[in-house]
Amino acid sequence: MNKGKVYIVGAGPGDIGLFTIKGLRILQKSQVVVYDFHLNAQILNYISTDAEFVYAGKRGGHHEMTQEQINEALVKYASEGKIVCRLKGGDPFVFGRGGEEAQALKEAGIAFEIIPGVSSAIAAPAYAGIPITHRRYSSSFAVITGNEDLTKRESAIDWAHFARGFDTLVFLMGVKNVSAIASKLIENGKSPDTPTAVVRWGTRPDQKTIISALSKIASVIKDQHIKPPAVMIVGNVVKLRDSLRWYEDKPLFGHRILITREYSYDYEALEDMGAEIFGFPTIKTVPSEDYSDLDRAIHSIGDYQWLIFTSAKGVSFFLCRFISAGRDIRDLKGIRLCAVGTKTAEALAKFGLRVDLMPEEFNSEGLVDAFVKEHKNLQGVRMLLPRPDNARNLFPDMISQRGGTVDTPVAYRVIKPERHGKRLQRFLKEGRITVATFTSAATFNNFVDMIGEEALDFLRGITIASIGPVTTKAIEKAGLRVEIQPKEATIKAMSAAIIDWAKG
Repeated sequence: MNKGKVYIVGAGPGDIGLFTIKGLRILQKSQVVVYDFHLNAQILNYISTDAEFVYAGKRGGHHEMTQEQINEALVKYASEGKIVCRLKGGDPFVFGRGGEEAQALKEAGIAFEIIPGVSSAIAAPAYAGIPITHRRYSSSFAVITGNEDLTKRESAIDWAHFARGFDTLVFLMGVKNVSAIASKLIENGKSPDTPTAVVRWGTRPDQKTIISALSKIASVIKDQHIKPPAVMIVGNVVKLRDSLRWYEDKPLFGHRILITREYSYDYEALEDMGAEIFGFPTIKTVPSEDYSDLDRAIHSIGDYQWLIFTSAKGVSFFLCRFISAGRDIRDLKGIRLCAVGTKTAEALAKFGLRVDLMPEEFNSEGLVDAFVKEHKNLQGVRMLLPRPDNARNLFPDMISQRGGTVDTPVAYRVIKPERHGKRLQRFLKEGRITVATFTSAATFNNFVDMIGEEALDFLRGITIASIGPVTTKAIEKAGLRVEIQPKEATIKAMSAAIIDWAKG
């Protein structure tokens, strides 16, 4: 059997935007992913659904797997001929024990590659507005482990060299030892007044930055209840924070926003404003189980005056079936196209199809009004509306009442994905989700079903954003209050409404 390969990948400090393109490519093709605790869980959403997940992290000093067990697992999976991604927070070669794992693979004859990641040693200070070098303040820096046992008689750290030989010192994993670190530096010549910063959860919405003199930093972080993970920066560059802070000044800084459908670029505006997106899709689109009605409609496509699409998914599923049935785009000649929403229109444009009608309001009533304005009399007008299996009949019924006909074959199904919400439940309990968004009644109802009995209690403590009236009605029926609802029922408009809400 051919041996597989192991990629030791740095996942970065937390902000998913700092994950490298190469790391993402490796993640998507891996068959096994061995991952740590201190990384953005959203990165795991990019793993193939067929891949095996192996949790190897530690939290609060509790090791899920020892380093030896991790090494053995990497060798085992690769020896089975699998592509393995060893996903580690930060950079694997900056106090990440990636070198030890690479040595174990080398000794076992396993091929490997190292994909560097952005280290928190650089990222956390940068997100706090602290450059670790600056022409006027610092021309050198050192990155030092902060978790050495400082009570032992002989230290591996040359404290005198670091205290006097570098302008900026960055300590990783040193929160529990801050008092001892500060004392060692002062004993070896560092001024007690040296500006010092401690940055907890750097690059994340939870980021908190504490500034003090070196001699006082231990008591300050104790008073502020600062716990790991955190980075400590010692040096005059810390003085620049007041003028260079940027991340914590963003309108949505501190917000972690739950989205309950697949991620789309329309959510990017929220990230640009400083929010972190927590993706937990509660709906999934899959092919229809029975295409007989749709196939009959495709066979007699020339009988329709209008072809209506209410989503980009509807466009994709219909046209794929249309073409696989042996039809040609030219067979749509003479049929007018209606799209609900700009994204739906853009999906049609990718096939070279131009929209003839788009309603001003993206709901059933708005769609009916658009056709009434277009035709005046709908008697005898025949329309085809490929749609999901759970769609409402309001629009077809309203058209039927006006003498028209709407055929509604199922083009795809919307189902509840099989996934657990353990990590999301923990974030909700800890108050680390500030806004929950819902784009349909199904996303809300499935969310409640997937999270369980506590779901409604969790939602009462956070701000709820709904994409439109139908979704809002489902949420309010459960006894909850919707605070944000855009005028236009699109994700882009909902994102803009969230930003306006945050700005006050």
